[in-house]
Amino acid sequence: MGIQKNKSKTLNFSRFKYIIMMLIMVVVWAFAFPFIKIGLEELSFINLTIMRFFIVCCILPFILLFQKKRFSKLHRKDIAPIFLLGFFGIIVYHLGLNYGEQFISPAAASLIIATIPVQIVILAIIFLKEKISLLKALGVIIAMSGVVVISIWGKAESSLKVEYIYGAISVLIAALMGALYTISGKKLLDRYTGLSLTVYAMLFGSIGLIPFLNYSIIEQVLNMSINGWFAVIFLGVFSTIIGYVIWYVALENKEASEISIFLYAIPVFSTIFSFFMFKEEIAFMFVFGGILVIAGLAVVNLRTNKNTNKKID
Repeated sequence: MGIQKNKSKTLNFSRFKYIIMMLIMVVVWAFAFPFIKIGLEELSFINLTIMRFFIVCCILPFILLFQKKRFSKLHRKDIAPIFLLGFFGIIVYHLGLNYGEQFISPAAASLIIATIPVQIVILAIIFLKEKISLLKALGVIIAMSGVVVISIWGKAESSLKVEYIYGAISVLIAALMGALYTISGKKLLDRYTGLSLTVYAMLFGSIGLIPFLNYSIIEQVLNMSINGWFAVIFLGVFSTIIGYVIWYVALENKEASEISIFLYAIPVFSTIFSFFMFKEEIAFMFVFGGILVIAGLAVVNLRTNKNTNKKID
């Protein structure tokens, strides 16, 4: 927290530039879900993850090299914890998300992933023994009820396939990994900025993908179309690197409570993008479930933001 305070307000940009920057982040993160679907048409869920982070690992070292002053010094004792944090919180997260999107729509996946803040609250209660208010508990129940609605009744087809439920559960597990990343990384944030920890976690965590390499990736990559390559490059460069860099630059200049409001727009944009890209029918129960998820998030973050502001003041 001390690191964040020292670096806060270091960049003084206008309100207009701030809004444009956050809109870019929302768009590239919202587009990630339909582009994952496109990538899965030509790559397995494992190979899509490998290719995405291969691109990330090709670019991040250059950022580290030319922007040394923006990164915290890496301590040798933290390498193993950062590897575990990166592998489970980032790599397993993307493996679960990619597996799930084989069976559920990008819109459904984006709404389930949006419950990460809710799962953080649940994990904080279980592992950090944090107390929960009645309002926050209500928000958790509303959001998770929305996930249940989306997972069971969110598909437009009258006959619900078992694979759809498996896909929804897989994405829910991915969201759990994202929540664990946040909770587990709290101690490391005493020594690292958020951007530094994320970059190190991506680089070290990607090492965990090596055992998943096999000859199928060579065959699939050689047969990839322009659409497939565009999807993979977009996911690696825009959704991963640019999206996260914008997020942490914003955190250095604004309070988390102020920028978190933009996250509500991601599943909305993702649903709109997916509708026009895939022409998938949107069921009424999916819309209802989505409203429950976003409403629950708003209730949870409303209380969280009030608490956060009190601590900062």
